[in-house]
Amino acid sequence: MRIHKLSAHLANQIAAGEVVERPSSVAKELIENSLDAGASRIDLEIEKGGTGLIRVRDNGSGIHRDDLPSALDRHATSKISDFDDLVKVSTLGFRGEALPSIGSVSRVTLTSRYKGETQAWTYSVNGGDADTAPKPAAHPPGTTIDVRDLFFNTPARRKFLKTERTEFNHLDDVVRRIGLCRFDVALSIKHNQRQVHHWRVADDLEARRRRVAAICGAAFVENSVEVNVEASGLRLWGWVGLPTFSRSQADLQYFYVNGRMVKDKLIAAAVRKAYQDVMYHGRHSAFVLYFELDPAEVDVNVHPTKHEVRFREGRLVHDFLFRSLYRALAEVRPGDEPAAAHPAAPAQTLAPASLAPGNPQATSSPPAAFKPQYSPRHQQPMGLSVQEQVSTYGQLYPQPGEQASAAQPQAEAAPPLGFALAQLHGIYILAQNADGLVLVDMHAGHERVTYERMKQAWQAAEKVCIQPLLVPESLKVSPAEAQRVEDQADLLKRLGLELDRVGPETLLIRAVPAMLRHADAKALVQDVLSDFAVEGESRRIEDRLNAILATMACHGSVRASRQLTLPEMNALLRDMERTERSGQCNHGRPTWVQLSMDELDRLFLRGR
Repeated sequence: MRIHKLSAHLANQIAAGEVVERPSSVAKELIENSLDAGASRIDLEIEKGGTGLIRVRDNGSGIHRDDLPSALDRHATSKISDFDDLVKVSTLGFRGEALPSIGSVSRVTLTSRYKGETQAWTYSVNGGDADTAPKPAAHPPGTTIDVRDLFFNTPARRKFLKTERTEFNHLDDVVRRIGLCRFDVALSIKHNQRQVHHWRVADDLEARRRRVAAICGAAFVENSVEVNVEASGLRLWGWVGLPTFSRSQADLQYFYVNGRMVKDKLIAAAVRKAYQDVMYHGRHSAFVLYFELDPAEVDVNVHPTKHEVRFREGRLVHDFLFRSLYRALAEVRPGDEPAAAHPAAPAQTLAPASLAPGNPQATSSPPAAFKPQYSPRHQQPMGLSVQEQVSTYGQLYPQPGEQASAAQPQAEAAPPLGFALAQLHGIYILAQNADGLVLVDMHAGHERVTYERMKQAWQAAEKVCIQPLLVPESLKVSPAEAQRVEDQADLLKRLGLELDRVGPETLLIRAVPAMLRHADAKALVQDVLSDFAVEGESRRIEDRLNAILATMACHGSVRASRQLTLPEMNALLRDMERTERSGQCNHGRPTWVQLSMDELDRLFLRGR
């Protein structure tokens, strides 16, 4: 077949396939045009899920009478004029494809009153067939665009649309995403003449919290940490959900780059890494985050719908995002106030060197009760006896003996996790604080304390102190595992394990980490070798060193069935209060929950 040039009408319909997927994509393009026009108020009216009508009215700068026909022409835009504008895009849309593409598959009426003008004008397109000239109209300053009968001339596209409710839900999600990032704009939406949302301008932090709560739910704001960090020309701010406020789906994740919502692999990797050892397996984090940088440092035109971006300095961006979120989550400790309760924190200015590992610092809030489906008795018993800093605890909270410990909870200045009262079935510590009753998972809490100490020791000296065994232990392994020990001997030594291969399938354990000198050496080595097998090459193991240290810390944690004395229990509570990420164990399970006096009263119907 000979090559021929497509007609303008068919070319527009093909271009519409890239931009106009469903009613929600139409609404997105029109709202973004209103935002680029400087609108401070945008009203949407929707009928039949958007297939009948999508009307977007704004109070922006408007469109000049002579520009109305050009607005519906391909490759026409007011947002870029030369290549320099293209490499540092600061607007949400700029390609000049949206309006003509929408006009080719629907009936569009464009009415606008340009700023400073006294007369408004209207212009229509009917499936690509345009009016000859704009006509006078009555309209306040700003623009209204009516899109009716979407896909009326392309029935093959229309039959792929879902039900009215489904299509409106997609459109509503677009409006929510925009409402989360443009606090300076009032937004309202009606569906079939019924008011669905009406969000006023949020010009202070408390108003922003209210809008986030209205869109994401009050529980998210109450169980989130506020982030505000600046470094090397980059800024990250917003709300990041606590690990205990996890989701079964990734349905509460909003990330904006210079006001544009994106879903980028580099960003997703940085977020996952920040949560990697505090998130319960199979769960997803929740966050509303805003990332700002020089527009010249990011390419927003790598995808037709602009959902993906490309950063000029990808590694710097990844490390900045990871370190910022890591700090925000690391300092979530007992006794901190909820994010919604404390005033706005100023941006934390960091030197470029702060992108290296350091001591995390961030505002934080206490973990909320999360009830994963697991039973503590499924945790593997550990062989190390607890030896916490009882003497240190005694200096902070002097007590003549255990009987004094039992009486201590009556003191007014109780620490956040309170004072231990008793131990339940050798698994849970029951403690009393100023608010009521605290339940602590003994094994999970000690596991986090041990894990964080091992990480600090590794980062400080890049090695773990070892304890030689008085009598080396023999261990039978597979030939592949034995070979792996020889190949990874240096890394194993850095982990505090000294192993010798004395036969094709036999290892000799000569030393273990000093912190785990009471652990089951054979079980420890077998678990570490299993991690090696899963992770593969040694450089991958180094990248996942925290996962290996978590396995080792699990072996070093107190048995779930061990009876502790009151000083030992109190020492563990104090250690948890001083330890980063103490709200979760290494597997993401909660380590403690609070039952307030009001909650306890409701259980017993007191006050009724």
